[in-house]
Amino acid sequence: MALTSWKAFRFFDVSQVRLPGGDGSVSLDQESVSCVTAGPNSIFVGTPSGTVHLLDQTFKPPRSWRAHDASVTHVKQVPDTSYLLTLAEDLSHEPELKVWSLDQTEKKSGQPKCLSSITVQNGRKNFPVTGFTVTSDLAQLAVGFANGAVTVVRGDFVHDRGTKQRTVFESEEPITGLEFREANSTSLYIATTSHVRALAITGKAQGTPARTLDEHGCAVGCMTLDPHSNEIVVARDDAIYTYGPRGKAASYAYEGAKKLVSVSKDYVLIVSPPKSNFTTAAALRAFGGTQAEDILNSSSFTVLNTDLKFIAHSEALSNQVNSILSIWGDIFLLTSDGKLYRYHEKTFQQKLEILYRLNLYVLAISLAQKYKIDAVQQNVIFRRYGDYLYQKGDYDTAMQQYLRAIDNTEPSQIIRKFLDNQHLHNLIEYLEALHEEGKATSDHTTLLLNCYAKLKDVDKLEAFIKQPGELKFDLDTAIVMCRQGGYYDQAAFLARRHNEHGLVVDILIEDLKKYAEAMAYIVRLDPKDAYQNIMKYGTVLLEYCPLEATQLFIDYFTGQYRPRKDAVIVQEAPVQQESGGFGTAARSAVQNLAALIPLPSMSMTTAASNEQGTATIETQVVETTSPDDCIEYEVSKPRVAFSAFIDHPDQFVTFLEALIDSEDVKAEQKTELYTTLFEIYLHQASSSRAEEKTEWERKARQLIEAKNVPIDTSNVLLLSDLEKFRDGTILVSERQGLRFDVFRSYTTAHDTRGAIRALHKYGPDEPQLYPAALAYLTSSPQILQEAGDEVEAVLKKIDEDGIMAPLQVIQTLSTNAVATMGLVKHYLSLTVKRERDDIAANRRLIASYRSDTAQKTQDIADLATSPVSFSATRCSSCGMTLDLPTVHFLCKHSFHQRCLGITDGREAEDEAECPVCAPQISAVRQIKRAQEESAGRHEVFRDALGRSGDRWATVAEWFGRGIMGGGGG
Repeated sequence: MALTSWKAFRFFDVSQVRLPGGDGSVSLDQESVSCVTAGPNSIFVGTPSGTVHLLDQTFKPPRSWRAHDASVTHVKQVPDTSYLLTLAEDLSHEPELKVWSLDQTEKKSGQPKCLSSITVQNGRKNFPVTGFTVTSDLAQLAVGFANGAVTVVRGDFVHDRGTKQRTVFESEEPITGLEFREANSTSLYIATTSHVRALAITGKAQGTPARTLDEHGCAVGCMTLDPHSNEIVVARDDAIYTYGPRGKAASYAYEGAKKLVSVSKDYVLIVSPPKSNFTTAAALRAFGGTQAEDILNSSSFTVLNTDLKFIAHSEALSNQVNSILSIWGDIFLLTSDGKLYRYHEKTFQQKLEILYRLNLYVLAISLAQKYKIDAVQQNVIFRRYGDYLYQKGDYDTAMQQYLRAIDNTEPSQIIRKFLDNQHLHNLIEYLEALHEEGKATSDHTTLLLNCYAKLKDVDKLEAFIKQPGELKFDLDTAIVMCRQGGYYDQAAFLARRHNEHGLVVDILIEDLKKYAEAMAYIVRLDPKDAYQNIMKYGTVLLEYCPLEATQLFIDYFTGQYRPRKDAVIVQEAPVQQESGGFGTAARSAVQNLAALIPLPSMSMTTAASNEQGTATIETQVVETTSPDDCIEYEVSKPRVAFSAFIDHPDQFVTFLEALIDSEDVKAEQKTELYTTLFEIYLHQASSSRAEEKTEWERKARQLIEAKNVPIDTSNVLLLSDLEKFRDGTILVSERQGLRFDVFRSYTTAHDTRGAIRALHKYGPDEPQLYPAALAYLTSSPQILQEAGDEVEAVLKKIDEDGIMAPLQVIQTLSTNAVATMGLVKHYLSLTVKRERDDIAANRRLIASYRSDTAQKTQDIADLATSPVSFSATRCSSCGMTLDLPTVHFLCKHSFHQRCLGITDGREAEDEAECPVCAPQISAVRQIKRAQEESAGRHEVFRDALGRSGDRWATVAEWFGRGIMGGGGG
């Protein structure tokens, strides 16, 4: 009887095989069959008459032949070959063994060819054969007898080249089973009624006596070989045992008498004989008749899975079972009345449904693993088992099953089951597994971090985000959730670990408000990352770390930025504290940052140990940057940094001044720098008071007064005008020669003193300033009072240089009632006196011109009408005494003819001119010619008239040149 620990199922469908009838069919009843065995593809039936039938899948005999003259008691096909061995015996002769080739046929009879035939010897003792086995290479076979002897036959059975026989074992107990176990060496396992032994056939132990494996034997038919495990299976009344090369391997408790044992796939097949209770049997025969006989002859058939300890099938049969056959994927039982039953194993899915109905999920899982079912089907079992446990309230175990099915399960199905607060630890376990398997989405990461936050489990949170190896969750989601949950340190660690430098700085500034640490982090980044962060957070850093941030801007935009590198030094002695100050604050920030997250480009250095013992371990971050450690980068235009300095004008001034002084800034970029710096100076001046304003204006003036300052004039004028910085306007006007504009700027601002200074400075070169000054100084009583004696000086200058006509002066002064008669009395008296003197002088000049003209007219008339006498005695050219030939001119000059260069001819003498008067006459002629030519050039006259301050004088002058004659004016 099977133990209660073995669960029983019906994993096999049973049907009786309809055997063919009629001629040519084979009867399988006990009287017609002496032995039955299954080969790979056929069933072999031996008969008492010595005939062997080969049955196919229709159970018809396609081949039958007479193999022996005696009853065929054993048939065996060598695995994976076409060789068939038959053994026939009768008690009057020794057993006859024949080897057949199923692939070869006799030409005459058509039956399989007999390759060899031998007589198995048993010391001339005629005892029935109780055991028979053969090796897979057909090199050896063993025959066991009821007298306890075992004969081993060796030789060439295929080519019939002779064999050798030897009795290898003798015992007083009958042989009940023989099996070859083939491995590195071949052993023959011998079972008797009271022992199980192993005999070495090959190998080093060959020739040694049989080794006893068990002090208990088995009945005939209760020992077989498991081809899968290569172990010997022995069925006894108390249990099933397996034996390997080292003895008993395992045992499975299964009580009850055993008649037959066989192995099919993973199953051990057991046939139990009828119960031998004689009292019960007699009573049944007395009162039961035929039904009682059926009960007495009934046997049971059980299919065991010894690995998983369950009964796959069990049933009682009305007749005794003679043979167990495993062929064509099914199991067949042949009963003594010739009936054949087929046992067809259910499909795996059908087995699962049976187990599901019984809630035997553990067995279903074990079954799936044993049969190596694909992972998808196994996961279905895990999931169903998990659902079953969940319904029972065993949430922890249910989660373990869900985790096993994680590969083929939609996570949302599981997550919904554990969303309530009581099961958060189960949900966390599942979400962690999703991340570990790389199946988590951003939503899963969000949910997991929320669970950590609800449980306030910081340790698990840190373990999750700091787990080594490849990232198994969505980084952005994790950082966002950590920040939302207030776990800023963890968010910063994640961002730093994955080189999200912008996020690190954002967390340090926006969340942790650790501005010094953010500054320390930025200056340790490469130029590209540092630039992105200072442009994004520059304004904030300038607010809280003005010195460091300003210097960082300067270093970067002058091309001198060098990332700082640090080493964490582990020291045994306490680090000596330094005095406070900026350096100490910076080091403190770096220490704090190093404790929070690893700094970029950080290395670890361990101090030497102390031989006398170690002191308290302390760490210190030491900067290791080398001045020559240069990283090439393209410097952006400085103007991109201007917006960062909003509301930080002092730092902006420092930045601009440093860039202007730097030789590394390109010349074309300095124009903008100078202009911006000038604007900042003026802005600071306008928002400052007293001394500070004066200082800022001094800087602005000094900036634009410097040589080669690349500031556009229009920008200076515009900025100066917007900020009311007159010095800038004046300087530009001076440089452009706009002196009148400078003077006007003073007068517009009613700066009398400034206007007077401008007049003194520019007046000598700009005479027109004096009329403007006169008009301004007499424009109001206050200005006139401020000017003092300056008005008289202006009038004097105007008078002396003739800048204005007296009438114009009077008209200028008469535009308002500011200037009094007393103010211009002296000027008018001088003017009247000068005019009178000019009139008198002109009159005298006119009289002189008239007298000269009358004299010249008289001389011309005398020359034309009166004779001229020449009294000169010396030559006007050489000074010698005149001698003939002599030439006299009407101008009273006389010359030797030779001195004049006249050789001969009257015409030459007529054309001769007085050498003394010739230059004067030539000049007069040229003047006359020029006057004649200029008489027609009216545009020159108009130009002179336009530029003249006294047009009447100009007209008189040109009239004297003859402009009015001839050509007309």
